[in-house]
Amino acid sequence: MAQAAGGTAGTYRAVIGATGALLPLISFFGRLPVAVIQFGSVLLVTRTSGSLATGGTVACALALGQVAMGPVVGRLADRRGQRSVVLCCSLPNALAIACYTLGALARLPTPLLVALGVLAGVTVPGIGPLARARGVALVRHGETDERDGHPADGRLVNAVLSLESTMDELSFVLGPALIGAAAFVGHPAYAFGIAALLVAGCGTAFALHPTATAVRPVAAPAPRTPRTPRARRPRMPREVRLVRLGLVLLGVLLGGCGAGITALTQDLGQEDQAGLVYAAMGVMSAVVGLSMAAVPERVGLALRWRVATAAAALLSLLLIGTQSMTGLYVAVTVFGAVFAPNLITGFGLTERAVPGERLAEGMTFAASAFVGGQAVTLAVAGRLAEAHGPAAAFTVGSVAAALAFGVALLVRAPAGPEIRPAAAAPSGSGRGA
Repeated sequence: MAQAAGGTAGTYRAVIGATGALLPLISFFGRLPVAVIQFGSVLLVTRTSGSLATGGTVACALALGQVAMGPVVGRLADRRGQRSVVLCCSLPNALAIACYTLGALARLPTPLLVALGVLAGVTVPGIGPLARARGVALVRHGETDERDGHPADGRLVNAVLSLESTMDELSFVLGPALIGAAAFVGHPAYAFGIAALLVAGCGTAFALHPTATAVRPVAAPAPRTPRTPRARRPRMPREVRLVRLGLVLLGVLLGGCGAGITALTQDLGQEDQAGLVYAAMGVMSAVVGLSMAAVPERVGLALRWRVATAAAALLSLLLIGTQSMTGLYVAVTVFGAVFAPNLITGFGLTERAVPGERLAEGMTFAASAFVGGQAVTLAVAGRLAEAHGPAAAFTVGSVAAALAFGVALLVRAPAGPEIRPAAAAPSGSGRGA
């Protein structure tokens, strides 16, 4: 046991050695605003409008804006590099968050709030998925065996994805906690102000960090001439599309849980504890996520995903019958243990299957698939919860988890990634910053 723990710690030290200690910190605080506005939008608009359905609708519009633009951001990052793309998004996103918050406080009509929400969504710089792509490129370069030029193994990539998913989970712990603290002190809008400052500052720092050149931009295909046909981008394999479908369903699961948690805490007169309930789920998910780096390579990604989705389908049933705050805390904590393994494995399958020159696009598309499922469900499940109670929203999530298990049965893990031509060491002083 001690040897395994030491090996896991050594793997994470190797990852930090490749990325530098500062980059994970910057990327964590750079992705935190997404957690704040996604979760906080429901509470902010619900408080200012007095309607959970309106809060869910506006939050759905914000998330769908992010979903629509996320793959475009990834594709541009593959073509032009991460630095210019993130710089072009960070400040506009900060301004859009500020305008959205002021619109909610001014109690603008729902259509105007929806438009402001979409604007806040389409300008999200996508730091989370781009950090995954950057980290994978850095360790892929570092783990190449100089003797034969072939990748040594996937342990470092698995550790990168585990670390990134853990930071996602921690952001979705701290994000709701910030909203809860702001609501307790005065108003959820205070947390939105912090989010705007973070995306402006940390987004810019993420773009300017020396590792931004870790993934070389891929040249756009040359225009077709009468003698030279247009070069085609490599197609996404079937497995990538299946994984995206599975991530959509996992997003539906989380969206149903979110709507159910919000509705149940309201029914129990404890609506200010919704953020703390999310935090309990996220803490457990983050702890298990970090331990995923210790899973042996012989346990394949396809098998991991089947086990994780099956566990999610079974444990989500605990939420349906929950009727007290104590029971809710227990149920979400137990359920949180299976959520990070699902996301880590989904991104791992994506990384293995996507063509190297479309890595950032593949990661942002995977993240958008998850967020899209969550967004649509927030709107639908919020209305179901208002009409039929929290159990209806939890049931939506449980059904989605069962369907995700069905998708996982169809997925076959790719044999392994080739050396990615886009992965290269950053130029300049570098990674140790």
